[in-house]
Amino acid sequence: MARTSNSGNPANSGTSSKLTVKQEREQRRLAKLETFKREQAKEKRNRLIAIVLSSVAALAVVGLIVTIVVTGGSTRANPDAIEISEVQTWPDIDYTHTNGPVDYEGQYEMNPPAGGSHNPAWLNCGVYEEPQQNENAVHALEHGALWFTYNPDELSEADVAELRSQLPDTYIIVSPYPGLDAPVVASGWGVQLKLTGVDDERISDFITKYWQAKNVPEPGARCDGAINGPGKVA
Repeated sequence: MARTSNSGNPANSGTSSKLTVKQEREQRRLAKLETFKREQAKEKRNRLIAIVLSSVAALAVVGLIVTIVVTGGSTRANPDAIEISEVQTWPDIDYTHTNGPVDYEGQYEMNPPAGGSHNPAWLNCGVYEEPQQNENAVHALEHGALWFTYNPDELSEADVAELRSQLPDTYIIVSPYPGLDAPVVASGWGVQLKLTGVDDERISDFITKYWQAKNVPEPGARCDGAINGPGKVA
């Protein structure tokens, strides 16, 4: 019987199909090169994404800074945009000087006073533990100060301290005002707000809207150098 040769069958070719050492090294080199290229491409994409995100963030920060600078916090640049409930106003109120007492409640229907005729000497801004002369305090309002009066029968020392902590250091007067029909009353020139207490959320809006307002008769005039009332503590 004739014998069939298997020399042409690849499955039986033995070591003839194996790669040489040189070929195996080349394959490993190419595989490493391919992996390196993929990692490089990935790092390039990540760097590009980081650059784009940082650029967007930088532009956002610049935009925010420009907005703050230009608008001054928007509401401070345009205080008229702030709406405060229950603010009472007296437009076009007179600001004549007088050396005598003024009946603010009878003449202007305001108590405490928030403008009108007043003494030629203003009350120095600050914190007082005793009631102050209305006519001198009103003159300070004419310069852009705010006057926070409080009912001493309704506020404790801790309440007064909490009120003071919310107020600016300048162009502010704080003093007791016996007989108030509200725990705290905030007054500016021609404006007044009765507050429910020292935790009334409208305090900050009132300050932002009316503190050193530009529409007072004498904006920017001094709030010191005149009269220290009784009981001044700061």
